[in-house]
Amino acid sequence: MTKADIIQDVYNKLGFSKRDSARIVESVFDIMKETLARGEKIKISGFGNFVVNDKRSRKGRNPQTGETIEISRRRVLTFKASQVLRNSLNQ
Repeated sequence: MTKADIIQDVYNKLGFSKRDSARIVESVFDIMKETLARGEKIKISGFGNFVVNDKRSRKGRNPQTGETIEISRRRVLTFKASQVLRNSLNQ
């Protein structure tokens, strides 16, 4: 499913214009991006949690040359589905 598909579903189910549906979807995504960029967790009841974790730098190895390299620290986004979502997927 793409963002365009989500916009189309909002348009079909809620009856907003396509322009308003696109604005709604874009606004929700913008709010989520801004919240995650601040390092805050997003918890959507019945769906799951989005969390940004900080990974520290570590040593790695280039598999082709065997050379040791430094993997820089970074932030990663993780998603954990709620029990409600997992149950609905497994029925």
